[in-house]
Amino acid sequence: MLKNKIFIACDSSKTSKISKIIRETQNSKIKIGYKFGLEFLNSKKGRNFLSKLKNKITFADLKLHDIPNTCVSTIKAIKDLRINYLTIHISSGLNALRACKKISARTKLTGVTILTSLDNKELKEIGFDKEVKKLVYHQAKLANKAKLDAIVCSPQEVGIVKKVFKKEIITPGIRFDNISNDQKRVLTPKQAYKNGSDWLVIGRPITKGNIRKNMLSLINHLKV
Repeated sequence: MLKNKIFIACDSSKTSKISKIIRETQNSKIKIGYKFGLEFLNSKKGRNFLSKLKNKITFADLKLHDIPNTCVSTIKAIKDLRINYLTIHISSGLNALRACKKISARTKLTGVTILTSLDNKELKEIGFDKEVKKLVYHQAKLANKAKLDAIVCSPQEVGIVKKVFKKEIITPGIRFDNISNDQKRVLTPKQAYKNGSDWLVIGRPITKGNIRKNMLSLINHLKV
């Protein structure tokens, strides 16, 4: 079994671009899955493309955040896609998390903690009175209570999440260098794995520019 696992963030509304990403990220060194966000899943051809995608690990990053009934209804509405992983904001509340877990079947329900684009200053602006790490820790306990299958958190919080959540940990905010773009809490792939991440989510560092060359850089970085 391959030790290093990566979800490639397929952030485009163009199916031709997504097909290219999938084609050019195939390799024998790293286990690869594909994350589809709101941009692609809400595009005209996105859902149809995903329904026909075979023999790939798929991650629907819908980040559900609504009342329990709406979240449950949404999961039922996309069951035909046979998604492997599906995200829901832990801040949807324990009732929503439990209701969704009850009907998620083989889809791994994945709780989203605090977005990696936020820092303590922005949390305070929103109205939270806890700093990022304390809030993520609290949310991880809630995800454990709801028996979720996985958690999304920044690579910087993996250590505190692992104290209370023993299943899969998925970490976005991965950069090969110090260019963070719109992310605030970032680490390199090596640092994230060292902290205990099970899956990394990587988008632009791989999909922008020469994809094959970027994949080779990642493999060399990890020395696999």
